[in-house]
Amino acid sequence: MLSEFLQFLFSGLTVGAIYGLIGLGFAVIYNASHVINFAQGEFVMIGGMATVFLMAAGLPMPLAVVLAIAGAALVGWLLARIGIETARGAGVVGLIIITIGASILLRGLAQVVWDRNFHPLPPISGDAPIHVFGATLLPQSLWIGAALIAIMAALRFFFDHTRTGKAMQAAAIDPLAAQLMGIDIRRLVRLSFVLSAALGALAGVLVAPITMTYANVGVMLGLKGFAAAIVGGLGNPLGAIAGGLVVGIAEAMTAGYLSSAWKDVVAFVIILFVLLFLPNGLFGRAEVHRA
Repeated sequence: MLSEFLQFLFSGLTVGAIYGLIGLGFAVIYNASHVINFAQGEFVMIGGMATVFLMAAGLPMPLAVVLAIAGAALVGWLLARIGIETARGAGVVGLIIITIGASILLRGLAQVVWDRNFHPLPPISGDAPIHVFGATLLPQSLWIGAALIAIMAALRFFFDHTRTGKAMQAAAIDPLAAQLMGIDIRRLVRLSFVLSAALGALAGVLVAPITMTYANVGVMLGLKGFAAAIVGGLGNPLGAIAGGLVVGIAEAMTAGYLSSAWKDVVAFVIILFVLLFLPNGLFGRAEVHRA
């Protein structure tokens, strides 16, 4: 039925947009440092949990959201400054292990500072559903889509029309050449972690009214965001967003037409397929090495 298909499609686009935002964070950091940041999911958790508890303390929602995103960005800066820069000679694998350790640490701190319970977050503009050809669409889904479009436009402007954005692109293409031209790679790495953390926190705020938030919410969301980045082509920001939509729609269709028990398996099946048959992702380009 059309209504059933549209319902699954709306659900897939909503969660896919969230996966895309998280995958975008992976892409930004990978471009700047060639590190896969497995603490990305914890930035999502910080955004949602900090907003909930700041609102519980009496702050209005807009201010709570801004402070939560700023707090996550600060955590991202600290991770880059203390974790990544301190161990910059450890190699890529060592740096990845550091991000995994940071993920475990942040989850533990969240359970101590906050708690382990599930917490709802009120939707931005009410929860009265919008009916479209028999299917229902939550207003929060429209906010998620609008945020995704706005972020895509802002990042495109940043990378194409600012000196810092162009420097980040140059560092992603050839870090050594960028350094020789006077570009401070360490500053760009810190900035990439700050941007990534802010994007993750925003995703956490946007998805919390739909799924609720809790200390371990970032585990699966982080893995789904990583799947989006891989599917789109690791290091390709627009590819990460497209990959998130692909994963989200595939997940929703599988849960709707087959079984919800397979929902969390879909992303990893897609990763295996892409790595086997399209190792550079759907929108990635193969690297050419000349001797």
